[in-house]
Amino acid sequence: MGGATALLTRARGLALVGLLAVLVLYYEVHESLPNVSTWWDVSFLAFVLIPACFALVLVVLPLRRARGLLPVGLALLGVALLLDHASVDVPANFVKLAAMTALAFWFLGYFESVTWVALIAFLIPWVDAYSVWRGPTHHIIAKRRDVFATLSFAFPIPGEHGAANLGLPDLLFFCLFLAAAARFGLRVGWTWAALVASFGATMALAVAHDFFGIGGLPALPLLSLGFLAVNIDLVWRVLRRPPRPATET
Repeated sequence: MGGATALLTRARGLALVGLLAVLVLYYEVHESLPNVSTWWDVSFLAFVLIPACFALVLVVLPLRRARGLLPVGLALLGVALLLDHASVDVPANFVKLAAMTALAFWFLGYFESVTWVALIAFLIPWVDAYSVWRGPTHHIIAKRRDVFATLSFAFPIPGEHGAANLGLPDLLFFCLFLAAAARFGLRVGWTWAALVASFGATMALAVAHDFFGIGGLPALPLLSLGFLAVNIDLVWRVLRRPPRPATET
C-alpha cells in the first residue's frame, strides 16, 4: 500500500497497536469473565466493546488516501476466510475488519461529492431491511449460521461462549460513511459517535424484540440515520449550492 506508513503518525501507530492488544486480550479471556445479566451485556457491548473496535477505524482514517487499497482489501479478505476456516477466530475477526476498511476506503474514491454518499445513505436501509427480513440474509441467518459466522464480525459476550455479530456489509458502510465525513469536510468525531451509537441501539432493539441470537435486525437503517442526523445541514448546503458553469477548453 503505497505511502501507508507515511500517512500514519507515530502517535496513531502506537494507539493502533495498544488498542489492538487490549482488544485481542479481551477476546482471548472473555469467557473467563463474570457472567452478568443480558442488559449488562448489552451495555458493555454498546458502550465499551463496539466503540473500542471501531476506534481502530478512526485511528487508521488517514489511510483512506493510500494506494493499492483494492488488492490489499481483497487479499486481507482471503486471509480472513482462511483463518476462519482454520478456526483461528480472533485474528480472523480483526482481519475481516481490516479488509472491510480497506475496501470501503477504496470504494470511496469513486464518489465525486458528498451527495453521492447521502444518496447511498437513503437507499441502502431499504435494501438491507428486505435482505434481513425476507431476502438472502434472512435465509443465511435462519438456515446457515455457519455461513453467517464466517461473513460477520463477532463481539464476544463476557462470561459466555456466544457473541453478537455484525455482517461484513455493516462494517463496510460504517467505514465508508466515516471516511466520507473526513474526505468531504463533515463532522468526523460526531459521525463516528453516531455510527457507533447506531450499532448499540440496533443491538438493544434486537434484544428487546427477542431477536438476539435467533434472527436479527438490519443494522444499516440506523447506521444511515446516524450519518445523516449529524451531517444533514452540511449535506443540504452542498445540495443548495448552484452548479459551477461549464468552462470552455
